[in-house]
Amino acid sequence: MSANNATRRFVGGWRRTFSVNTSLKRPSSSTSGSNGNSRATANAATPGQTASRWTGRSAAALAVSAGAVGFGLAAFAFDGSGKRHSAITASLYDSNTPVPKYASIKEMEKALDEIRVELKALGEDDDIVSIDAEDLHMHGYSEWSTVNPDGLPVAVVYPRSTEQVSVIARICHKYRIPIIGYSGGSSLEGHFSAPYGGISVDFAYMGKILQFNKDDMDIVVQPSIGWQDLNEQLRQWESGLFFPVDPGTNAVKYGTMKDWVINLTVVLADGSIIKTRRRPRKSSAGYNLNSMFVGSEGTLGLVTEATLKLAIVPEQTSVAVVSFPTIRDAASAAAGVMQTGIPVNCMEIMDEVQMKVVNLGGATAPRVWKEAPTLFFKFAGTKASVQDNIDRVRSITKANKGSNFEFAKDEAEQKLLWSARKESLWSMLALRKGGEQVWSTDVAVPFSRLADLIEVSKKEMDELGLFASVLGHIGDGNFHESIMYDRTNKSEVEKVEMCVKNMVNRALEMEGTCTGEHAIGWGKKDSLVREVGPDTIALMKQIKKALDPLWIMNPGKIFDTPS
Repeated sequence: MSANNATRRFVGGWRRTFSVNTSLKRPSSSTSGSNGNSRATANAATPGQTASRWTGRSAAALAVSAGAVGFGLAAFAFDGSGKRHSAITASLYDSNTPVPKYASIKEMEKALDEIRVELKALGEDDDIVSIDAEDLHMHGYSEWSTVNPDGLPVAVVYPRSTEQVSVIARICHKYRIPIIGYSGGSSLEGHFSAPYGGISVDFAYMGKILQFNKDDMDIVVQPSIGWQDLNEQLRQWESGLFFPVDPGTNAVKYGTMKDWVINLTVVLADGSIIKTRRRPRKSSAGYNLNSMFVGSEGTLGLVTEATLKLAIVPEQTSVAVVSFPTIRDAASAAAGVMQTGIPVNCMEIMDEVQMKVVNLGGATAPRVWKEAPTLFFKFAGTKASVQDNIDRVRSITKANKGSNFEFAKDEAEQKLLWSARKESLWSMLALRKGGEQVWSTDVAVPFSRLADLIEVSKKEMDELGLFASVLGHIGDGNFHESIMYDRTNKSEVEKVEMCVKNMVNRALEMEGTCTGEHAIGWGKKDSLVREVGPDTIALMKQIKKALDPLWIMNPGKIFDTPS
């Protein structure tokens, strides 16, 4: 949720202009007042365009074009190659769970009409339902994703409030219609795909700050506000506070999203609305439902509000960059920093290929970077502590063959030194030609094993002749591979798939995880089974079954539907 703004540029590069009702024009990204909406503005329909209405013919045609084959039939799960996944059964899981049966076309048509009628009765003047073909495609397919199963949503709805989301969920539950939540659109593993059709619930209009509790250092927000927009609003208010979860990079000091959630408002599969807990930062009242919903990828419910902790803006910040002869030297230096307990905000690694990519991309010109494995650091604290931490890091990196140590003396230099890290992905994407694509994936291991995993993975990619770079959050053992490949070349695609599979398996052998950040979605379900085992998957399915017995919440993600 909070990573939405970080992905706006990511998403904006592939979102196309689409025609919908003028009432469905997306809100602007302005953060004036308390409206922290962070979503990109889409183009409106041609002036005077009237609302599209469902008919039997249009629904049928749309269902065909969207690939919603599963409606009215038993739902089956397929991987990217079209092969069926085997069902997971274990002692904890009731293997007699009925196969989900989803809505027919007529039921879908009735449901959409009911949604319009009920929302109008609640005072909603706009028609918030879109069946525009390009809108459906945008909400069911991502060129950034490693996998895109067949099928698109049959409609997209744009709720404005928790109550509207509740109405949508209740009616979808009544007709057994799949519900797929959509916010940043930053799917890398097929997270918002619609393999069984259904309705995509886009939170574009729910990007507001609802309540700011300065004295308590917390804030209540809707799901599509971006972390950068939120921090800009806090800066404008001169609050002295900020939300520190800069996706990935700040995790070494501040942790990840789950560590900053106080409570959530969630709409469940049947339309029920729950609050996970109250507002104190500390509570031991009952189960930790926050952790259950955060990271559940929309398979258990739709988050419509979140109360987030805020942190004090540090007195001083700085950035440092240092290069090394080898990845192992860089990793050794990083381990030394962690083991010494130096409180760095961020510690990032980029290999020599990624540094070359940044130079070729030209986004940081006229700066030219040394094309060698490089560590990037961020520091924050008092002026004295920042300087002390810089000196200590400089000493550790020097002892591990680090050279060309630079640290920023002002804000302009900070932006310059950090620019290579910020432009890494875009620089890789800028090098694409023709049918080339970038496969981006991640794993995480205990940081003492990171150098081993990176070295063997890089060696395999080089031997196969793949153009690939490595970057990662070395402070918590999480790294990403970005592999350039021709998606029209079957043998090249197979090489990439093999490399990624081998990297994941090696990470698991090193007591790591198949994903540190990108999550499971549709693409890493088999890897999750290898990681946690069938009994743990069975327990997850029991939780899913308890909260969503009809299997309508983002079905087919994290694990397969019963079959």
